[in-house]
Amino acid sequence: MRYDDLPRDLNVATYFIDRNLDEGRGEDTALVTPEGTLTYAELADRVRGAAHALRSVGVHRGDHVLLALSDGVDFVATWYGAQRIGAVTAEVYTFLPAKDYEYFLGYVRPAAVVVDPTTLPRMREASGGRHRFLVAGDADLRDGEFDLAARAADAPETVDPAPTAKDDVAIWKFTTGSTGTPKACVHPVASPVLSHHNYARGVLDIDANDVVLPVPKLFFGYARDLAALYPFGVGGTGIAFGERSTADRMFELIARHRPTILVNVPTMMSAMVAHPEASTQDLSCLRLCTSAGEALPAELHRKWDETFGVEVVDGIGSSEAYHIYISNRPGAGRRGTCGQAVPGYLARVVGDDGFEVPAGEVGTLEVTGGTVAREYFGDAEKSAATFRRGTVRTGDLFSRDADGYFTYHGRADDLLKVGGIWVAPSEIEHCVVGHPDVVECGVVGHETDGLVRTRAYVVLRAGATATEDGLREYVGARLSGHKRPHEVVFVAELPRTTNGKLDRRALRELP
Repeated sequence: MRYDDLPRDLNVATYFIDRNLDEGRGEDTALVTPEGTLTYAELADRVRGAAHALRSVGVHRGDHVLLALSDGVDFVATWYGAQRIGAVTAEVYTFLPAKDYEYFLGYVRPAAVVVDPTTLPRMREASGGRHRFLVAGDADLRDGEFDLAARAADAPETVDPAPTAKDDVAIWKFTTGSTGTPKACVHPVASPVLSHHNYARGVLDIDANDVVLPVPKLFFGYARDLAALYPFGVGGTGIAFGERSTADRMFELIARHRPTILVNVPTMMSAMVAHPEASTQDLSCLRLCTSAGEALPAELHRKWDETFGVEVVDGIGSSEAYHIYISNRPGAGRRGTCGQAVPGYLARVVGDDGFEVPAGEVGTLEVTGGTVAREYFGDAEKSAATFRRGTVRTGDLFSRDADGYFTYHGRADDLLKVGGIWVAPSEIEHCVVGHPDVVECGVVGHETDGLVRTRAYVVLRAGATATEDGLREYVGARLSGHKRPHEVVFVAELPRTTNGKLDRRALRELP
């Protein structure tokens, strides 16, 4: 589907929620939570209440609404409630310190902030009484704070959707902040609808029978779209739970709810594979597992296949292009690659001169498509360097083979020059992860006597016997000598961003 194929008048809540009622799916299950299930009719009612609550505290069409909520009904209903009235949604992680919330409040300048008891104390500290809060859950309210449930209960029987158009701004998707402070990628109403058709339908073939369980939390657009947007586009079911994701919790939820799609990230895949009871888990309900957020090492992919036998559909996307734009296909995936361009996107690997490089050569990935963001809000210089007429310059190094499969080679700004030769840390990391004792690995450069050396931080599985010399020899037997880590440091865990990506800035600060 192309942008021009969409009708001019389009509202996100109408498209993904109301349409299910119009098509007779009101009694079908839309959302599963620890507190119970909601049908589409019940969810639509909660969305109506949230929309009214937002309007009652002064939110108007085009205003920004900041969500700092744990996963659950309130998150989903309020997100769609804001979309219903034509507001612009932005979401943040629920376990950030107050200083980070202060940054987001200043950057977003929201007309209202939706919080719950988990985030309210730190949001209060960050706000200093300068913002209006809608509070989901029990709390002693102060001036400028309003009870979401009470306001929603006063909603009229009908809350008409705002007459939004497909090119109206609707969604801010934040960058991860792994290379600087997070910036908002500005997306219109059209982006989620196009992504639903081109990726969720065109690649995953998601349908009304699918039940989707996300590993990342819903503030991360990758998870929110796959669990609380794309299933609703076809009358399917999403699962939302407030607790932090662990391997034990994922196994428990899979056993209880028997999802058909698991929305995963390599970090959790590694933890699930390394779990001492992994071999006893029944994942036969899953027809596929998506992987995104960071590169999936071929060796980890192999371990997953051998342990669980659930097909992995690996892909790459970004906030800049809304969602996944290159993906493997069910039944036609290739380990170690991100797959082929998703329908509706053109992906090119270009050299420094801007021209496409031959198959097999490494260059910088550029992606063109109808969901490319308009800009980084408030950063004209970075926007000009990244976006150009529907194309995003990703900064990611890729190669493309003759069959159109793309392979990731790391970030251009992560490359290390070791012994006068450029080295991609991701190549070393993916090799180390192949060792049977290794759960995770992160590689950075450090300077010794004026020379750049590689240091690998490694997380071992319980009961492992691997040694530093043994891991260095393992890499040396599989990669060129200059790619063997100069040092191996064993750690309990690797630093991660809120989206679960390896935080290289924090990794460089480790001893």
